[in-house]
Amino acid sequence: MLLVQFLTESQERRVGILHDNIIRVVNGYATTLDLARAAIATQAGLAQLADTSAGLETFNYEDVARAGRILPPLDHPDAAHCYVTGTGLTHLGSADTRDAMHKKIGGDVETLSDSMKMFRMGVEGGKPAPGTAGVQPEWFYKGDGSIVRATGQDLEMPDFSLDGGEEPEIAGLYVIGDDGQPYRLGFAIGNEFSDHVTERQNYLYLAHSKLRNCGLGPALLVGELPAHVEGVSRILDKEGKVRWQKAFVSGEQNMSHTIGNLEYHHFKYGLFNRPGDVHIHFFGTATLSVADNIVVEAGETFEVASPAFGPALRNKLAVHATPFAKVKTL
Repeated sequence: MLLVQFLTESQERRVGILHDNIIRVVNGYATTLDLARAAIATQAGLAQLADTSAGLETFNYEDVARAGRILPPLDHPDAAHCYVTGTGLTHLGSADTRDAMHKKIGGDVETLSDSMKMFRMGVEGGKPAPGTAGVQPEWFYKGDGSIVRATGQDLEMPDFSLDGGEEPEIAGLYVIGDDGQPYRLGFAIGNEFSDHVTERQNYLYLAHSKLRNCGLGPALLVGELPAHVEGVSRILDKEGKVRWQKAFVSGEQNMSHTIGNLEYHHFKYGLFNRPGDVHIHFFGTATLSVADNIVVEAGETFEVASPAFGPALRNKLAVHATPFAKVKTL
């Protein structure tokens, strides 16, 4: 089942089931979060509750998307209560991509061994027996709910950025129950979007490079993630023509960690088990246009598509001015 959030022409929020380009409205719940909270409270499955609550009202997805009324598949009314985080070096081949990116500025593999060490640790210990903890992955904080962009919205990078590059990934979407239990609603396709040139300068700048917008959705895939996921990442020029594209794969079959292990090493911190909070957690990628020396310009469009997740995610790159941050003494 695919769920989408959107606005009506009168700007009222709705959540609906997407099938064959038709959105069937779920009655009684204005948002995915409302629906999820009800599912937790009644101990009903999210798909079951959505299906039994679906009414007769329908919308055409393309019409809603063209009008710019598609919302991210999960959000929180208070953006500060939505964590956006992620893990890296989780996909087979991703360490080679990372090293290749760094080597292009004159480094060599001996001086860049931390990435390879982390990758090998995941290969050797990232898929533990169920119910046990494996090796912890690379982890990063990306921002709160204010950085999340729906399909059709711009991905804005600050004017001090050195680069704005896509990262086609799958994200897990979670709500924390009243008892502090994390509940996974499902998964969404995403563009984790980072500043790879800043990261190239020094790997300790990774934290800075991640503090950017991200694209998510348009749909939430309810249930378990397929073991093998295929997709395509594209860069479209200002005229809408493809100037770069590459296939990507995800799912545990193509990863050095299980989803469960990545989730454990995020939610093992009490900080991330606050009742009512929303979490969007990116699982990593092995495909980056920057590794092919692609520089994306403002006005060009990122497209991330995977059949398992319904319609493609499309976001145009934009740049916004940032004033000098000056602190005042009280």
